[in-house]
Amino acid sequence: MLDTYKTVRGPGSKEIVIKKSRFIGHIMPVKDEAEAVAFIEDIKKKHWNATHNCSAYMIGERDEIQKQSDDGEPSGTAGKPILEVIRNQGLKNVAIVVTRYFGGILLGAGGLIRAYTDGAVAAIEWGDPITRILHREFVVELDYTWLGKVENELRGRGIRMGPTEFTDKVTLLCLPLDREAEEFQAWMTDLTQGQSEITEGERIYFIEGE
Repeated sequence: MLDTYKTVRGPGSKEIVIKKSRFIGHIMPVKDEAEAVAFIEDIKKKHWNATHNCSAYMIGERDEIQKQSDDGEPSGTAGKPILEVIRNQGLKNVAIVVTRYFGGILLGAGGLIRAYTDGAVAAIEWGDPITRILHREFVVELDYTWLGKVENELRGRGIRMGPTEFTDKVTLLCLPLDREAEEFQAWMTDLTQGQSEITEGERIYFIEGE
């Protein structure tokens, strides 16, 4: 799993008008190719009467899956520019469709490339780009006597925390960066003088700054 990657927060769409043609950029974060294909088909159904629904998507930690479609536009003038926008902005696991309603004025190959590029950029802006950062779960169980000291140290280090449970002992859910997992476990053991029970959990992505 990647330590960090850039994607978009959620689905979005934005319309721009270029020489009387309407270009509507749609974007969706996707987990796999099936989701990307389903999203594209859904847009095509909603805009069945559009002149074109051109698309591209990029999926995988190493961008293993990259697909594009000109959907009837001249070869290389629509799908490829959309894919290039995804690549140039460093996004992963996203699908974009740019819908065109022809306005009567021909744009030429260069004009189409610029229009579909602008449509993809507009979609990304509306989809709200975010960075996801990989964290590791640790459940830390300790006596109440350690609570104040441990909480202060966790806050001082800026370590993300989940809900705390209070029973006969205190159970803290700590979420350090995944790349610092081993360091965290050693640090917590030393901090509590070996008097805490530390259980390693799952890896989870959180949005940077939230």
